[in-house]
Amino acid sequence: MNKLFQSLALCLAFSLPGFAAQPVNINAADAATIAESLKGVGQSKAEAIVAYREKNGAFKSVEELSEVKGIGDKTLENNRDLIVIDGTAAKPAAKKSAG
Repeated sequence: MNKLFQSLALCLAFSLPGFAAQPVNINAADAATIAESLKGVGQSKAEAIVAYREKNGAFKSVEELSEVKGIGDKTLENNRDLIVIDGTAAKPAAKKSAG
């Protein structure tokens, strides 16, 4: 029985990377794709992103996503490496200098 669990664990370990979130172009993707791709973004938040985009035009930066109701700083930081704008991955936010 122990060998069965080891085999199962090994299979799961190799298959998990296939379930990793994929980068998504928030200016082109539909709500379902956004919801599947971004961490902590469900269908209703994804629909709000699409509605904002349709009303205001394409997003120019990741930070602009914070204008969408329900999208906060934590969501942006958790997804920064998954968000694509105009074919390029989002850049890290500039660090504020202490001073």
